[in-house]
This record gives sequence, structure tokens and C-alpha cells, in this order.
Amino acid sequence: MGMNGVAKRLRLACVFAVLAALAAGIAQAATFEVGPLVMHANGHFSPKALPKRKFAPIDLYGHAEVERREGGVPPALERAVLEFDRDGKLGVSGLAECAAASVANVTPDEARALCRGAIVGEGHVGALIGTIATESLLTVFNGPRLPDGTPTAIIHAQLTAPALQTFAIEVAIERRRGPYGYRAIINVPPIAGGLGAITHVDAKIGRRYVAAGAKRSYVAARCGDSILEARGVFTFADGTTVDGSVPQFCRVR
Repeated sequence: MGMNGVAKRLRLACVFAVLAALAAGIAQAATFEVGPLVMHANGHFSPKALPKRKFAPIDLYGHAEVERREGGVPPALERAVLEFDRDGKLGVSGLAECAAASVANVTPDEARALCRGAIVGEGHVGALIGTIATESLLTVFNGPRLPDGTPTAIIHAQLTAPALQTFAIEVAIERRRGPYGYRAIINVPPIAGGLGAITHVDAKIGRRYVAAGAKRSYVAARCGDSILEARGVFTFADGTTVDGSVPQFCRVR
């Protein structure tokens, strides 16, 4: 089967997985399988009760596991494109910034200490390199704006086995037209020279802060049509593409 056929099959699989999860009352969870790849993903936001027109602070939660069906190192994730519902809103005005260069050669604890005021997300990342499983604290910082004003995030982690490798990935968060209001593209550097692969990611994204005397939130949302939806397109080194969206229901408060 050609790659178009694989991508189509995965999109259909995502749709059926979402429908099955909805029927079971757990719309945030889905499992995708193709060839040797198995990917489990889930996510949600809180609180569920939101204004219909005004934006209110929320926190986002995400979790993903990647494995090879028969065991061993799974295909390496190379690129993730994440899109977020137009009823969501990003706020960075007055929020401290952390440049990638500032944390490019430091431990997770040191990075958090250096850029504490810019932390907008925390979690963990795991990888498999041969038979060695390794993990790191994951931190998301508010990064400097690009010259055109586009906000960025800096994703930081440090793997220590079998060798030290530090990641400080700059991610542009683009404002979009259409059903998804924002898009973030994450290009994942090779792990251990291409010998390793990400097997686990979990993160909580959200930050309340005060700027110019006003309370603000890094992420906010409204319940305009009873559904907030996120979409992800994940590209792996063996050419596999996982493309799917998962709706989350909200209620008007």
C-alpha cells in the first residue's frame, strides 16, 4: 500500500477510534495501530464549564505512548503538527520569555530555575535507545516572539543515558483561520544519532500570571459550540503518518 493509502487508513482509524471512545464516554482516549507502530494518546482540559462568549483560563493535559508491536525501538517521531480549536486563545502579553540558547546546555532543574517566570507547561518525556530506557523532566517555556510577532514556545528536556543529550526546541505558535485557531509545528531532533525514539510524553500546559495589574492566562477558552477540538498529525521516520482529531465536550456556565 502506498503512503497515501496508509495516511487515509490512519485517518479513518482515528475517526472510528474517536467514535468508539465517544460511545464509551471517554472521548479523550484513542489508540492507533498501523504496521509495527502502536500509538496511545489522550488529553483533556479543565474546567469543563466555560462562558459561551468570553474567554476563561483553562489547563490542557496530554499523554502519549508510542511502541513497536513486536517490541524494541519504535519508529522515531520526526514531526508533530498540533492544531487547536478556534474557541481557544493564547495569551503571552506581559509574560516572561526564555530563549532557547539560555537553556540549551543545562539540566531540567537548572532550566526551570533560570526561566521560572516563563514556565507554561511541565511533564515528562521518555525514550528507548537500543535496550536502554531513559527519561527526563519536560518543561515548556514561553519563548521570544519572532520578528513578525508570532509567539513561540521552548520545549526543554535532557536525556542522560546512554549519553548526555539536551533538547531546547523552539516552536512557533501560528494564528490560523478556519476551525483551528492555532497551529504549532514541532520538529523533533534525532535521538542518539537516530538510534533512539520517543516512547512517552505527558504534559500539563497552563499558567496564570499578572501583567500590568491584570490577571491573565497563557491558555483560555470559551464554550461557543459545546465542543473544543484538537488535531494532531504525527510523522515517523519510517514514513508512517498518524492524523486524527479528538473532540472534548464543554458546558456553558
